[in-house]
Amino acid sequence: MRPPEDWRRARVTLAIAAVTAAAFLLVAMAGAGERAAVWAGFLPYRFSIDSWGQGAPLWLTPLTATLLHAGLLHLLLNLLMLLFCGRPVENVLGPAAIVILYLLGAYAAAAGHYLMDPHGTLPMIGASGAISAVLGAYAMLFGRNKVKVSNPTLALWLNALWLLAGWIVLQLAFGFLSARADINIAIGAHIGGFVIGLALARPLFRFRFRNA
Repeated sequence: MRPPEDWRRARVTLAIAAVTAAAFLLVAMAGAGERAAVWAGFLPYRFSIDSWGQGAPLWLTPLTATLLHAGLLHLLLNLLMLLFCGRPVENVLGPAAIVILYLLGAYAAAAGHYLMDPHGTLPMIGASGAISAVLGAYAMLFGRNKVKVSNPTLALWLNALWLLAGWIVLQLAFGFLSARADINIAIGAHIGGFVIGLALARPLFRFRFRNA
């Protein structure tokens, strides 16, 4: 399938990008980057203590974390990936599917980050985990299936596993390089979001065209 290129059918993707950029600008202009990260970022250690009153409601932080970024470059890279993958995915799956992918991707990203470091005290911020879900759906919908077996269902899931394996290897490489450069990258969040995108792409596609 060739990715479609119509921005008129990607309004939700554009709205998410606009809200994310606006949140970054507001926090930056207020000079509240560090305070916002602690208050609204996803902090795994809060699950193991009585953290009432220490920040945003714990259940909400996977979403509030997507609105915070460590700097302009961090924001721009995430928005570039969102717009590149979000437009064709929304064109095919529809606006509701993008909302589902993004929201569930944010929570899957938080879960992945927690599993990697359940006692972590550094706040996870950024939309890359949620965007990884959109990227996973993009890879599933538009990637070339390199698995050749006669059973189409088996081929579909083997292809998903192949994509996931490649993504995990890529994230581990990024994690290794970033650690050497003393940069924190939440590779668990990227993997968690990507898994949700892979898993939901085909069901969302079938649901949208269930009456076709």
